[in-house]
Amino acid sequence: MVDVNKLKEKKCFLLDMDGTIYLGNQLIEGADTFLKTIKEEGKKYIFLTNNSSKNKKEYVEKLDKMGISAEKNDVFTSGDATIFYLNKIKKNAKIFLMGTKALEDEFLKAGFTIVKEREQNIDFVVLGFDTTLTYEKLWIACEYLSKGIPYVATHPDFNCPLDGGKFMPDAGAMIAFIKASTGREPIVIGKPNKYIIEAILDKYSLEKKDLVMVGDRLYTDIRTGRDNGITSILVMSGETDKKMLESTEFIPDYVFDSVKDIEKIIK
Repeated sequence: MVDVNKLKEKKCFLLDMDGTIYLGNQLIEGADTFLKTIKEEGKKYIFLTNNSSKNKKEYVEKLDKMGISAEKNDVFTSGDATIFYLNKIKKNAKIFLMGTKALEDEFLKAGFTIVKEREQNIDFVVLGFDTTLTYEKLWIACEYLSKGIPYVATHPDFNCPLDGGKFMPDAGAMIAFIKASTGREPIVIGKPNKYIIEAILDKYSLEKKDLVMVGDRLYTDIRTGRDNGITSILVMSGETDKKMLESTEFIPDYVFDSVKDIEKIIK
Protein backbone atom coordinates (compact mmCIF):
# COMPACT_ATOMS: atom_id res chain seq x y z
CA MET A 1 0.00 0.00 0.00
CA VAL A 2 1.06 3.56 -0.73
CA ASP A 3 1.40 6.11 2.09
CA VAL A 4 -2.17 7.30 2.77
CA ASN A 5 -0.95 10.85 3.40
CA LYS A 6 -0.29 11.14 -0.34
CA LEU A 7 -4.06 11.33 -0.80
CA LYS A 8 -3.95 14.84 0.62
CA GLU A 9 -2.04 15.89 -2.52
CA LYS A 10 -4.80 14.81 -4.92
CA LYS A 11 -6.90 17.55 -6.50
CA CYS A 12 -9.78 15.54 -7.98
CA PHE A 13 -11.63 12.39 -6.94
CA LEU A 14 -13.22 10.36 -9.74
CA LEU A 15 -16.14 8.68 -7.99
CA ASP A 16 -18.03 5.63 -9.11
CA MET A 17 -21.61 5.94 -7.89
CA ASP A 18 -23.53 2.71 -7.27
CA GLY A 19 -21.69 0.73 -4.60
CA THR A 20 -19.47 3.69 -3.77
CA ILE A 21 -21.72 6.68 -3.00
CA TYR A 22 -25.04 4.85 -2.84
CA LEU A 23 -26.53 1.39 -3.06
CA GLY A 24 -29.63 1.43 -5.24
CA ASN A 25 -31.53 4.41 -3.85
CA GLN A 26 -29.85 4.41 -0.43
CA LEU A 27 -26.96 6.75 0.35
CA ILE A 28 -23.95 4.97 1.87
CA GLU A 29 -23.31 6.15 5.42
CA GLY A 30 -20.85 9.05 5.52
CA ALA A 31 -20.90 9.68 1.75
CA ASP A 32 -22.47 13.12 2.19
CA THR A 33 -19.80 14.15 4.71
CA PHE A 34 -17.05 12.77 2.44
CA LEU A 35 -18.25 14.91 -0.48
CA LYS A 36 -18.58 17.98 1.73
CA THR A 37 -15.02 17.52 3.03
CA ILE A 38 -13.61 17.27 -0.51
CA LYS A 39 -15.12 20.68 -1.30
CA GLU A 40 -14.04 22.19 2.03
CA GLU A 41 -10.45 21.12 1.34
CA GLY A 42 -10.52 22.97 -1.98
CA LYS A 43 -10.61 19.80 -4.04
CA LYS A 44 -12.99 18.58 -6.75
CA TYR A 45 -15.00 15.45 -7.37
CA ILE A 46 -16.52 14.06 -10.56
CA PHE A 47 -19.16 11.33 -10.49
CA LEU A 48 -17.91 8.91 -13.13
CA THR A 49 -20.26 6.22 -14.40
CA ASN A 50 -20.27 3.70 -17.22
CA ASN A 51 -24.07 3.69 -17.30
CA SER A 52 -25.01 5.44 -20.55
CA SER A 53 -28.76 4.81 -20.26
CA LYS A 54 -29.20 7.99 -18.20
CA ASN A 55 -28.02 11.55 -18.80
CA LYS A 56 -26.47 14.08 -16.42
CA LYS A 57 -29.85 15.60 -15.50
CA GLU A 58 -31.20 12.24 -14.34
CA TYR A 59 -28.15 11.58 -12.16
CA VAL A 60 -28.30 15.07 -10.65
CA GLU A 61 -31.98 14.46 -9.78
CA LYS A 62 -31.21 11.06 -8.23
CA LEU A 63 -28.40 12.50 -6.10
CA ASP A 64 -30.62 15.41 -5.05
CA LYS A 65 -33.27 12.98 -3.79
CA MET A 66 -30.60 11.46 -1.53
CA GLY A 67 -29.58 14.86 -0.19
CA ILE A 68 -26.50 15.35 -2.40
CA SER A 69 -26.40 18.70 -4.15
CA ALA A 70 -24.75 18.24 -7.55
CA GLU A 71 -24.55 20.09 -10.85
CA LYS A 72 -24.47 18.62 -14.35
CA ASN A 73 -20.78 19.44 -14.60
CA ASP A 74 -20.13 17.16 -11.60
CA VAL A 75 -21.31 14.11 -13.58
CA PHE A 76 -19.47 12.43 -16.45
CA THR A 77 -20.82 9.32 -18.16
CA SER A 78 -19.46 6.90 -20.74
CA GLY A 79 -22.00 8.49 -23.09
CA ASP A 80 -20.34 11.89 -22.59
CA ALA A 81 -16.93 10.34 -23.25
CA THR A 82 -18.23 8.68 -26.42
CA ILE A 83 -19.54 12.00 -27.73
CA PHE A 84 -16.15 13.56 -26.96
CA TYR A 85 -14.33 10.72 -28.77
CA LEU A 86 -16.50 10.86 -31.89
CA ASN A 87 -16.32 14.65 -32.09
CA LYS A 88 -12.53 14.34 -32.26
CA ILE A 89 -12.91 12.13 -35.34
CA LYS A 90 -15.82 13.77 -37.15
CA LYS A 91 -18.10 16.53 -35.90
CA ASN A 92 -21.79 16.34 -36.79
CA ALA A 93 -21.40 12.74 -37.91
CA LYS A 94 -24.34 10.54 -38.92
CA ILE A 95 -24.77 7.62 -36.55
CA PHE A 96 -26.94 4.59 -36.06
CA LEU A 97 -27.47 4.60 -32.30
CA MET A 98 -28.59 1.80 -30.03
CA GLY A 99 -29.45 3.76 -26.91
CA THR A 100 -32.19 5.20 -24.72
CA LYS A 101 -33.95 8.47 -25.50
CA ALA A 102 -31.79 10.14 -22.83
CA LEU A 103 -28.62 9.11 -24.68
CA GLU A 104 -30.13 10.01 -28.07
CA ASP A 105 -30.96 13.50 -26.77
CA GLU A 106 -27.35 13.99 -25.67
CA PHE A 107 -26.06 13.05 -29.14
CA LEU A 108 -28.56 15.34 -30.83
CA LYS A 109 -27.57 18.25 -28.56
CA ALA A 110 -23.93 17.60 -29.49
CA GLY A 111 -24.76 18.04 -33.20
CA PHE A 112 -24.92 14.43 -34.39
CA THR A 113 -27.55 13.20 -36.83
CA ILE A 114 -29.37 10.05 -35.68
CA VAL A 115 -30.20 7.66 -38.52
CA LYS A 116 -32.75 4.93 -37.78
CA GLU A 117 -33.27 3.31 -41.19
CA ARG A 118 -31.38 0.68 -43.15
CA GLU A 119 -29.10 1.34 -46.11
CA GLN A 120 -28.23 4.96 -45.31
CA ASN A 121 -24.89 6.69 -45.62
CA ILE A 122 -23.73 6.69 -41.99
CA ASP A 123 -20.37 7.30 -40.28
CA PHE A 124 -20.64 5.18 -37.11
CA VAL A 125 -22.66 2.50 -35.37
CA VAL A 126 -22.82 3.41 -31.66
CA LEU A 127 -23.94 0.99 -28.96
CA GLY A 128 -24.98 2.26 -25.52
CA PHE A 129 -26.79 0.63 -22.60
CA ASP A 130 -30.04 0.42 -24.52
CA THR A 131 -32.92 -0.54 -22.23
CA THR A 132 -35.24 0.07 -25.22
CA LEU A 133 -33.36 -2.42 -27.42
CA THR A 134 -35.36 -4.30 -30.05
CA TYR A 135 -34.52 -7.11 -32.42
CA GLU A 136 -34.99 -4.67 -35.29
CA LYS A 137 -32.27 -2.36 -33.90
CA LEU A 138 -29.86 -5.28 -33.53
CA TRP A 139 -30.64 -6.50 -37.03
CA ILE A 140 -30.05 -3.08 -38.62
CA ALA A 141 -26.81 -2.62 -36.65
CA CYS A 142 -25.53 -5.99 -37.81
CA GLU A 143 -26.31 -5.08 -41.43
CA TYR A 144 -24.28 -1.86 -41.15
CA LEU A 145 -21.41 -3.60 -39.38
CA SER A 146 -21.26 -6.33 -42.03
CA LYS A 147 -20.46 -3.50 -44.48
CA GLY A 148 -17.51 -2.32 -42.39
CA ILE A 149 -19.02 0.80 -40.76
CA PRO A 150 -16.87 1.94 -37.77
CA TYR A 151 -18.28 0.61 -34.49
CA VAL A 152 -18.09 2.22 -31.04
CA ALA A 153 -19.59 1.17 -27.69
CA THR A 154 -19.98 3.35 -24.63
CA HIS A 155 -18.81 0.75 -22.08
CA PRO A 156 -18.07 -2.96 -21.59
CA ASP A 157 -20.14 -3.96 -18.51
CA PHE A 158 -21.98 -7.25 -19.02
CA ASN A 159 -24.54 -6.66 -16.28
CA CYS A 160 -26.02 -3.69 -14.43
CA PRO A 161 -26.57 -4.35 -10.70
CA LEU A 162 -30.02 -3.84 -9.19
CA ASP A 163 -31.39 -3.80 -5.65
CA GLY A 164 -31.57 -7.12 -3.81
CA GLY A 165 -28.67 -8.74 -5.62
CA LYS A 166 -30.49 -8.77 -8.96
CA PHE A 167 -29.13 -7.54 -12.29
CA MET A 168 -30.10 -6.66 -15.84
CA PRO A 169 -28.08 -7.36 -19.01
CA ASP A 170 -25.87 -4.38 -19.91
CA ALA A 171 -23.99 -3.18 -22.99
CA GLY A 172 -21.37 -5.94 -22.80
CA ALA A 173 -24.06 -8.58 -23.32
CA MET A 174 -25.27 -6.67 -26.38
CA ILE A 175 -21.70 -6.48 -27.69
CA ALA A 176 -21.50 -10.28 -27.36
CA PHE A 177 -24.71 -10.74 -29.38
CA ILE A 178 -23.43 -8.55 -32.21
CA LYS A 179 -20.03 -10.26 -32.22
CA ALA A 180 -21.72 -13.67 -32.55
CA SER A 181 -23.53 -12.42 -35.65
CA THR A 182 -20.89 -10.25 -37.35
CA GLY A 183 -17.54 -11.14 -35.80
CA ARG A 184 -17.11 -7.41 -35.12
CA GLU A 185 -15.98 -5.91 -31.80
CA PRO A 186 -16.26 -2.20 -31.01
CA ILE A 187 -13.86 0.40 -29.76
CA VAL A 188 -15.03 0.62 -26.13
CA ILE A 189 -14.89 4.06 -24.54
CA GLY A 190 -15.86 3.70 -20.86
CA LYS A 191 -14.00 2.41 -17.81
CA PRO A 192 -11.43 0.87 -17.73
CA ASN A 193 -10.35 2.20 -21.14
CA LYS A 194 -8.14 5.21 -21.81
CA TYR A 195 -10.71 7.13 -23.85
CA ILE A 196 -12.88 8.12 -20.90
CA ILE A 197 -9.83 9.32 -18.95
CA GLU A 198 -8.53 11.30 -21.94
CA ALA A 199 -11.93 12.99 -22.21
CA ILE A 200 -11.90 13.94 -18.51
CA LEU A 201 -8.36 15.32 -18.64
CA ASP A 202 -9.28 17.48 -21.61
CA LYS A 203 -12.71 18.67 -20.46
CA TYR A 204 -11.70 19.53 -16.89
CA SER A 205 -8.08 20.63 -17.60
CA LEU A 206 -6.59 18.06 -15.22
CA GLU A 207 -3.44 15.93 -15.16
CA LYS A 208 -3.23 12.26 -14.20
CA LYS A 209 -1.16 13.06 -11.12
CA ASP A 210 -4.09 15.15 -9.84
CA LEU A 211 -6.55 12.25 -9.95
CA VAL A 212 -7.63 9.40 -7.72
CA MET A 213 -10.15 6.80 -8.90
CA VAL A 214 -12.55 5.58 -6.19
CA GLY A 215 -14.85 2.61 -6.76
CA ASP A 216 -16.11 -0.79 -5.66
CA ARG A 217 -15.34 -2.84 -8.80
CA LEU A 218 -11.92 -4.31 -9.42
CA TYR A 219 -12.25 -4.95 -13.16
CA THR A 220 -13.60 -1.48 -14.03
CA ASP A 221 -12.81 1.10 -11.33
CA ILE A 222 -9.50 -0.27 -10.06
CA ARG A 223 -8.40 -1.41 -13.50
CA THR A 224 -9.08 2.14 -14.74
CA GLY A 225 -6.51 3.37 -12.27
CA ARG A 226 -3.96 0.61 -12.95
CA ASP A 227 -4.20 0.81 -16.75
CA ASN A 228 -4.08 4.60 -16.91
CA GLY A 229 -1.44 5.45 -14.30
CA ILE A 230 -3.93 6.90 -11.82
CA THR A 231 -4.02 6.33 -8.06
CA SER A 232 -6.85 3.93 -7.19
CA ILE A 233 -8.95 3.36 -4.07
CA LEU A 234 -11.12 0.29 -3.59
CA VAL A 235 -14.09 0.65 -1.24
CA MET A 236 -15.59 -2.53 0.20
CA SER A 237 -19.12 -1.10 0.31
CA GLY A 238 -20.26 -2.58 -3.01
CA GLU A 239 -19.44 -5.53 -5.24
CA THR A 240 -15.96 -6.62 -4.11
CA ASP A 241 -15.47 -8.93 -1.13
CA LYS A 242 -12.24 -10.04 0.57
CA LYS A 243 -12.00 -13.25 -1.45
CA MET A 244 -12.22 -11.33 -4.73
CA LEU A 245 -9.59 -8.87 -3.53
CA GLU A 246 -7.18 -11.67 -2.58
CA SER A 247 -7.37 -13.27 -6.03
CA THR A 248 -7.45 -10.23 -8.32
CA GLU A 249 -4.78 -9.09 -10.76
CA PHE A 250 -6.03 -5.51 -10.36
CA ILE A 251 -4.41 -4.45 -7.12
CA PRO A 252 -5.66 -1.12 -5.71
CA ASP A 253 -3.28 1.41 -4.19
CA TYR A 254 -5.57 1.76 -1.17
CA VAL A 255 -8.43 -0.21 0.35
CA PHE A 256 -11.07 1.31 2.66
CA ASP A 257 -14.30 -0.07 4.06
CA SER A 258 -16.17 2.91 2.61
CA VAL A 259 -15.75 6.53 1.52
CA LYS A 260 -16.49 7.49 5.12
CA ASP A 261 -12.98 6.23 6.01
CA ILE A 262 -11.34 8.20 3.19
CA GLU A 263 -12.85 11.40 4.57
CA LYS A 264 -10.80 11.03 7.75
CA ILE A 265 -7.57 10.89 5.71
CA ILE A 266 -8.08 13.93 3.47
CA LYS A 267 -9.17 16.36 6.22
